[in-house]
Amino acid sequence: MPTLICGSLAYDTIMVFQDYFRKHILPDRVHMLNVSFTVPEMRRDFGGCAGNIAYNLKLLGGNPAIVGTAGQDFGPYAEHLGNHGIDTSLIRILGSEYTAQAFITTDLDDNQITAFHPGAMFSAHTNQLAGRIPPETGWAIVAPDGLAAMTQHLEDLRETGIPTIFDPGQGLPLFDGDALRQILEKAEYLSVNDYECELVLSKTGWSLETLRDHLNALIVTRGEHGSVIYTSSATFDIPPAKPDALLDPTGCGDAYRAGLLHGLEQGWDWAVSGRVASLMGCYKIEKAGTQNHSFTPAEFAERFRQNFGITLPA
Repeated sequence: MPTLICGSLAYDTIMVFQDYFRKHILPDRVHMLNVSFTVPEMRRDFGGCAGNIAYNLKLLGGNPAIVGTAGQDFGPYAEHLGNHGIDTSLIRILGSEYTAQAFITTDLDDNQITAFHPGAMFSAHTNQLAGRIPPETGWAIVAPDGLAAMTQHLEDLRETGIPTIFDPGQGLPLFDGDALRQILEKAEYLSVNDYECELVLSKTGWSLETLRDHLNALIVTRGEHGSVIYTSSATFDIPPAKPDALLDPTGCGDAYRAGLLHGLEQGWDWAVSGRVASLMGCYKIEKAGTQNHSFTPAEFAERFRQNFGITLPA
């Protein structure tokens, strides 16, 4: 069965400044800032939440179909997705726009200066799902995207009865309290990290118990401390998997979502699905970039057993 992955597609240009920003930015002159950083180290990665989730789900043997918007420069990314067998038929290409792009410069203190151009993402709401959802779709996720797109896609999926995870992520600041309460009334599953969970509670004015009562499940990731999954009948504490290296945390949340979706597609319980998700985040953090890690099914199963002391269900 296909799984719909609604969200952003982007290019990430990562540059490393081999010095410290603080040595070149004068605090008493920031009102007239004019600086230039030479960055001899640079890489360009495929990114965006929808692309990252789809890549990870495909690694696990899933069948993701991306729903998003991209621009005139999307050719190399489309080829990359095609090479991995990922369905791009629901991506809308806007010839007058560029694909969303993040330009990130990091210094030796791991401080970052980021410029983000949303490009085609601003028109994601024009890529409507009504009448285009494959009838055999089993699960879906609405990941960070334009505000109107996230709202519309969640409503379209809810009308079809397809179980859908709402994962607002970095798009959460786009919602005011009223809009967030309204969309959570329609959501069945919510996935956030611990900071985002506090932000949801602050914006809605709800308690954690009230938020849980509105959902079939609330998934809260906690970085190196694992995650917790609240359902109407139980709470599941998911331990973290142990990485061999801590290289790049960017995209770990997307990898986690993919693992969760895979477990749910397989009909596994929350305890197993959460552990699959945890291990996916572990694989991601060991590699630079969001779509550069890989493994075989046998390698994943063995590492799952080593980390959690149980065998991955067949």
